Amino acid sequence: MMSALNDTKSNSAVFLLTGIPGQEDVHLWISISFCLVYVISIVGNSVILFIIKTDPSLHEPMYIFLSMLAITDLGLLVATMPTILGIFLFNSRKISLDACFSQLFFIHSLSYIESSMLLLMAFDRFVAICNPLRYASILNLPRIAKMGQLFVLRAVALIFPLPFLLKRFQYCRANVLSHSFCVHQEVMKLACSDIRVNSIYGLSIALLTVGLDSLLIFLSYVRILRTVLSITSHVESLRALNTCVSHLCAVLLFYTPMLGLPVIHRFGNSSSHSLQIVLGYVYLLVPPLMNPIVYSVKSKHLRGRIIRVFFK
Repeated sequence: MMSALNDTKSNSAVFLLTGIPGQEDVHLWISISFCLVYVISIVGNSVILFIIKTDPSLHEPMYIFLSMLAITDLGLLVATMPTILGIFLFNSRKISLDACFSQLFFIHSLSYIESSMLLLMAFDRFVAICNPLRYASILNLPRIAKMGQLFVLRAVALIFPLPFLLKRFQYCRANVLSHSFCVHQEVMKLACSDIRVNSIYGLSIALLTVGLDSLLIFLSYVRILRTVLSITSHVESLRALNTCVSHLCAVLLFYTPMLGLPVIHRFGNSSSHSLQIVLGYVYLLVPPLMNPIVYSVKSKHLRGRIIRVFFK
C-alpha cells in the first residue's frame, strides 16, 4: 500500500477500485449476477434497436427517441463493463490515472445524454397530448436529429474539461475508490490540492443538465396533467395517461439514484457507505436493464413485433 501511496504523488498514479466490501470471498459468485445483467441489458437494447430499424411503422418520434435511449444505455454498459467485471471475475482492482479519467468522462457524458433523451421523450409526450394536430410538423425527422445532436454536444462540451481539471492535481492521499468505476465526485476527493474549482464546476454542470432537464420534465407533466384533466371522456383521459407510464418509469429509474448519489458523496458519512455503493450500481446498471423491459411491456406494437421476431 505504501508504494501505491507514493505513486499517487505523481501523475503516474493508480487508483484501487472496490467491489463489495466484506464480500470478497463470494465475488466470483456475485459476478454471475453482474454477467446476467450485462447480457440481458445488451440483448434487450440491441433487440429494441433492431426492431425499430427494421420496422418502418416504428419510424415515429417516440420510437426514434427510444432508439436514442437504447444507444446511450449500450454506451454506459460498455463504459462500465471492463472495471466491474474485472473486479468480480479476476479481482483486477488497479486502474491507471488516464484510464480512470477516460472512464469518468464517458460515464458522466453518457449519463447527461440519457437525461437529455428522457427530456426529449417528455417533450414528445407533451406535444402528442397537448398539441396533437401539430405533432407531425413539430417533431419531424430533421428537427429530431438537430435536437439529438445539440444535447450530445452539450453533454460532451460540459464534461470535456473534467479530466483536465483532475489531471492538474497531485494525488497523495489513500487512493482507494468506493466503487468499481470512476466518478468525478469521488476521484477529486483523493487529491491533496484545493478542489473548490472542481466541486463548483461539477455542481454547476449537474444543475445545467440533470437539474434543468428534470425541472423541464416536471413542467411538461404538469401541462400534460392539466390537459388530461380537461378531457371530458374518462376513457380518453386514461388512454392519454397510459402513453406516459413507460416514460415515467424510465424517469424514476434514472433520476432517483442519479440525484441521490452526488448528495451522498457530498454530504454522506461513513454510515451511508453501503447505500452509496448500492446506488452506484443501481445508477449505472438498472436503467439499461429495465428500459427495454418497461417499453416492451407497455407498447403493444413493439411487444408484438418482438414476439413475431422470436417466435415466428
